[in-house]
Amino acid sequence: MAAEEQTSSEKKGFFNKFLDIVERGGNKLPHPFMLFVYLALIIIGLSFVFNMLGMSYEDPQSGETVAVQNMISGDGLRYMISSMLDNFTGFAPLGLVLAMMFGIGLAQKVGLIETFMKKTILNAPQRFVTFAIIFTGVVGNLASDAAFVIVPPLAAMVFYALGRHPLAGMAAGFAGVGAGFTANVIIAGTDALLSGISSEVIAPIDETAQVTPVDNYFFMIPSVLMLMVVGVFVTEKIVEPRLGKYDPSKGDEDIQNQEMEEITPEKNRGLRNAAIAGALYLIGVSLLIVPENGVLRGEDGAVVDSPFFSDIVPLILFFFITVAVVYGVTVKAITATKDIPEYMAGAMKDMSGYIVLIFAASQFIAYFDWTNIGGLIAVGGADALESMDFTGLPVIVGFVALAAVLNMFIFSGSAQWALMAPIFIPMFYYINYDPAFVQLAYRIADSSTNIITPLNPYVPMVLAFMKRYDNSAGFGSLFAIMLPYALLFLSIWTVMLIIWSLLGLPIGPGVDMHL
Repeated sequence: MAAEEQTSSEKKGFFNKFLDIVERGGNKLPHPFMLFVYLALIIIGLSFVFNMLGMSYEDPQSGETVAVQNMISGDGLRYMISSMLDNFTGFAPLGLVLAMMFGIGLAQKVGLIETFMKKTILNAPQRFVTFAIIFTGVVGNLASDAAFVIVPPLAAMVFYALGRHPLAGMAAGFAGVGAGFTANVIIAGTDALLSGISSEVIAPIDETAQVTPVDNYFFMIPSVLMLMVVGVFVTEKIVEPRLGKYDPSKGDEDIQNQEMEEITPEKNRGLRNAAIAGALYLIGVSLLIVPENGVLRGEDGAVVDSPFFSDIVPLILFFFITVAVVYGVTVKAITATKDIPEYMAGAMKDMSGYIVLIFAASQFIAYFDWTNIGGLIAVGGADALESMDFTGLPVIVGFVALAAVLNMFIFSGSAQWALMAPIFIPMFYYINYDPAFVQLAYRIADSSTNIITPLNPYVPMVLAFMKRYDNSAGFGSLFAIMLPYALLFLSIWTVMLIIWSLLGLPIGPGVDMHL
């Protein structure tokens, strides 16, 4: 037995050994809630030590000397008690995300998003099936984690029905959902969540600075196209040739008899009616923007600096409520007005874990700010970068690489950003980078490596689906299939960011690389 174990260990390549280390190390990390609790305790301890050492920094804006404040003191204790509820209820992402989920969650609960994803994939011409799968996976992030459950197995079934290797279809679906999680052609809950955290972090430093849900939109639209093109290339030129011809004997006995559930005529009518309602809604909103005196325009008829962009979340909320209600009524998922708040309440139940996480994260970020440790690290880090003349695009590329590595250990995108933003947004702010641009760099790293981190809770589920088609498949099989997607997405997306920046193109309405 010992000899067999040694042989098995010797057969493992460097990459599989690395993944084993990542998996073991990541599994030892505490739950994200407890992680922020421990980090808050560390900040409290550091504030005592730094205060005793008399540590301080010079504010680059005011020129004043700012000392580290001690939380283990009367003032610190009073602050912790008096600010606890305000830190939580006043946390910018909380209201934004919960409001967005009223609409998106309603659309998900009545079945609109699932039907749309199935319709897109099943109705695509054969030569465009891979494009349709990856696009559906990317757009599927509107349904949050539900897309992980719907798209990969459906994609595998479609590929099998077309005589193609089902694992290649599953890989394309998983790549679209995971690697494209923060990209979309529609403003989604992720935009509201990340921009809210960014705004919360930058507010104490610059009251005029604000990151809105649309600040990365101009970059994310072509990102969807890039993900589709690269994803199709990897699927059809790398993954499928490597997998070869599929042998059904490797799968479960029921594989050959599986059938895809067709979309009923009633659901088709629901999609049609929802599309009409959505178009009418968009026309109505356009009438409030297009005229020079439109009520959603800003001062002097401005479009970029206007209520339309600064307050876009309510407009998106009402859009999803409109199409979801029309679809729900058509398919009889909504038969009475009371069904609407009940579906919304169901969506809020799904957000309970997020709400609990935000309570701890909001305290950590508030303590980081109150103690002035955040400013100390930010100014010191900015000075160090400037002294090394490491302030151009290379520092952003380095940040992307760091975020990609950390994502192997912290799967939750919001938790990782809540951890990184208080350090890196102020640091890059002091060397003239817009917080929205730093956020964008983070999103590239986080999305690209979602599909290869062992801590992705949907990896075991995807592996279980894989085993239906190939009972010999294991974690090594899955990571070997998904690694080309992750590496190419990360590298090409980073190059795209560099080119975008060199051309001076805006990443969102009125937002570019520098302040």
